[in-house]
Amino acid sequence: MTSRSQPGKATSKIDNERQTKADLPARFIVANLLLVGTRARFFLSSAFFFFVTVSLASGLVPGQIYALKFVDIDGHAFSTTDGHVTVLVLTTNTDLAKARAVGDKVPDFCLANPTYRMITVLNLNRKYSRIARPMVTWLIRKRLNLEAQRLQQRYDARQISRDARRDVFAVADFDGSTTSQVGAQSEESVFAVFVFDRDGKLVRQWNEVPNAADLADALK
Repeated sequence: MTSRSQPGKATSKIDNERQTKADLPARFIVANLLLVGTRARFFLSSAFFFFVTVSLASGLVPGQIYALKFVDIDGHAFSTTDGHVTVLVLTTNTDLAKARAVGDKVPDFCLANPTYRMITVLNLNRKYSRIARPMVTWLIRKRLNLEAQRLQQRYDARQISRDARRDVFAVADFDGSTTSQVGAQSEESVFAVFVFDRDGKLVRQWNEVPNAADLADALK
């Protein structure tokens, strides 16, 4: 007995084959889009990793030891490895109020304590010629005297019999040599706060004024 093909099933099979062939370009496009998307994510991730690496390489790394050297406007030579705990503030003329705020947040146990000191590095962005530098230095020293008067009020309130001016230090960075030691460019208006321990190890750093509790914790 001869079997007859069933038209419905044959037609369904042909339609499925046609549909499969018709779907191939669409599937190919989707696969390529997924591949492109994966590659895009890879390149974006790589770019982000590169950016983070460059950013970290351009600054200081907490936990590392840095033997930074400074000479302030009074001729005092300092080093972050000379046995003192150092609060180092990098600022420009536009952020002097922030530098003052950091000084106000230094805890009382640091006041007149020879173990601790705060040094402000004023990045002058290479704006002044050698002829103008003595006058600028005089102006900075005059401002420093005013800051010492504010600190003296804290000393007097705590009955500390010491001239506060002896504990106020500022570096006038005319050529960018001091600013570059902390990984910043002299042309940039960077504000940063660093805390180094007695051996020069970087304990903490901030790009804004730290709160009093965090600063005190870093200084303990």
